[in-house]
Amino acid sequence: MAKIKLSEISTLPPKKLDKEHIKEETSMILQELDELQNLLYAQQQHSVLIVLQGMDASGKDGLIRNVMSHLNPQGVDVQSFKAPTAQELGHDFLWRVHQHAPPKGYIQVFNRSHYEDVLVQRVHKWVDEKTIYKRMEAINAFEHLLAEHNNTQILKFYLHISPEEQQQRLKERTTNPRKMWKYNKNDEVEAKFWKKYMEAYDDVFKHCSDIPWTIVPADHNWYKEYLVARILRDTLRGLKMKYPKLDVK
Repeated sequence: MAKIKLSEISTLPPKKLDKEHIKEETSMILQELDELQNLLYAQQQHSVLIVLQGMDASGKDGLIRNVMSHLNPQGVDVQSFKAPTAQELGHDFLWRVHQHAPPKGYIQVFNRSHYEDVLVQRVHKWVDEKTIYKRMEAINAFEHLLAEHNNTQILKFYLHISPEEQQQRLKERTTNPRKMWKYNKNDEVEAKFWKKYMEAYDDVFKHCSDIPWTIVPADHNWYKEYLVARILRDTLRGLKMKYPKLDVK
């Protein structure tokens, strides 16, 4: 995979795209996804893991709400990974993640993920650099395990917003009554480490891209939702699934 440097990638959609046309196309994609997910669930031969990473206010929650809510909830699970609990800290860093890996027939969404352990902890220097690179090796092995031994399609998305857009969204959480519940003072603290997070992400993309990342321009929600939905649709199409035949035995 080509070297990724976030500072050189636009956070905006391509200028040639028409917003209303893309929103109509997204609607059609979501209808097709409903059928494809039903096939996935019926066939029970593959699973899908969607990894969502991004800075605070990059729109992970909104993406889950506006795309995944169109699927059958029986076959979709969403897991958010926050600061590890005392029990989780008593295990290796992948322990809490592995137990949420999707079984065949299901789609699992990670709202933040195992990558937090090579991002947040690195930025704040809670672990040394040697440990960070060992964790990256473990992450690659973990993802290969899921892909090779459980037919898991892993889709890794980084929701790419500009620091200006982030500041605007964080400000809205203090002024918009409908968004005040999202306010977390720590988001403002973490925003001060923007440059260090960008460097940490660039290194993740360099060392953990055996299963590639998609950098999603996310300043505009309509494009972010379209791109993620389209890639999920195309991935499921590529499995060439068929409904199981009647077993009369």
